[in-house]
Amino acid sequence: MFTKQQVEQLSTEISAKIISIRSVSGGDIANSYLLTTDSGEAFLKTHENYNLLEAEKTGLAAIAKTNTIKTPEILGFGSIDNLTFLALEWVDTKPASKENFELFGKQLAALHQQTQKEFGFSSNNFIGHLQQSNKPHDNWNDFYIEERLLPQLRLAKSKGLLHEQEIPSIEMMKENCFKYFNTITPSLLHGDLWNGNYFISQNNGPYIFDPSTYFGHSEIDIAMSKLFGGFDSAFYTSYYSSIPKDEF
Repeated sequence: MFTKQQVEQLSTEISAKIISIRSVSGGDIANSYLLTTDSGEAFLKTHENYNLLEAEKTGLAAIAKTNTIKTPEILGFGSIDNLTFLALEWVDTKPASKENFELFGKQLAALHQQTQKEFGFSSNNFIGHLQQSNKPHDNWNDFYIEERLLPQLRLAKSKGLLHEQEIPSIEMMKENCFKYFNTITPSLLHGDLWNGNYFISQNNGPYIFDPSTYFGHSEIDIAMSKLFGGFDSAFYTSYYSSIPKDEF
């Protein structure tokens, strides 16, 4: 757990006296805790990898800056005894209603309407434990192939999960991608929007967290949302009323 000295240091870092720390569920790759402080409750994540939690903090801040959809407020970030921590606002949650999903879809569309000239991001980050390159590119096909598909294919080959002859050439991938992706505008993405990375607060509607943020194709978040069963249909109807669905 935490030593008395670590608790005191952490209290200083978050500007609140910690009364108790309790382990809670909250992620597959980091340790998660509920902090009870003299200022209320807070959520704490710890990990040995400084860069991983720093990337999460950067993504949360980028999304929060858009004022489109809520993220937990960042209360503190740093390292104590080689252990990195990220302290966030604690939010009481409730089951999602149809109206919550409608608002969620509308707000995600507003996030996706935040754009810039290039695909990528100001810094690299992670998807789970895997490092994710966000090197800028002028078009979606180059970014998607060189920064997303190829790294995964090479990783699969290095682990013996794919043979060399099973990996398509860059030329073949570009030829096929350009058949479908010609006029893609860079959208600010959550980047890892499966159904474990959002919640509905009791008072303030949808929140998203644990981002792997970058500017990419807006349908990336929609595809990720369907990975483990999908969201309520009201979410997709609301989203596509703001950003029409691509018809291939």
